[in-house]
Amino acid sequence: MTVALESVLARVGLRVDAKEFLTLVEDAARRLSPPHPDPSHFFSPDQRAALTDVGLDLSECRDDEPDYRARTVAVQAVLAESALTVTDAARLLNVDPSRIRHKLAAGRLTGWKDQGGWRLPAWQFAGSNVLPGLEVVLSAVPEDQPPLVVAAFMATPQDDLVIHGKPATPRQWLLAGGDPDPVADLATTLGTAF
Repeated sequence: MTVALESVLARVGLRVDAKEFLTLVEDAARRLSPPHPDPSHFFSPDQRAALTDVGLDLSECRDDEPDYRARTVAVQAVLAESALTVTDAARLLNVDPSRIRHKLAAGRLTGWKDQGGWRLPAWQFAGSNVLPGLEVVLSAVPEDQPPLVVAAFMATPQDDLVIHGKPATPRQWLLAGGDPDPVADLATTLGTAF
């Protein structure tokens, strides 16, 4: 399995050995809910009754059901592995690391802190520059949205962003020189139910 995993990691351009990547996967899995959560414990009796009345199944997962957390764990591990440190981002943008920290504090770059310091998702960079229109988009993202949600949004085709007749991802739209305002409008809805 290690050889196959190393092959996949190399094919997608992740510069990490298989053991280190599996450690990232393990860490991401630990941060998620317990292996067999009982969804009914998250709600009050009145909420459980209302949700059950509208057809939601709040019973525990069975052992033969697929684990919905697997994809999230994999995506989280890839996001963490492909993220840049402050030093990496400074080198990429040819600026002092203090400028990167200033941009993070001002909300002009996004990232999260872990044991090793700040980590900045790679999707927000384009070559040796910041993604065009990034500041406009980041200013619209609700503060309570985690990096994984924002990364997924930036990589998901949106019907409102069309390039050559096809829905484009927000990242593709911005890279193509699209107006950041429609992306920002979409970003304001992150974390809301439709």
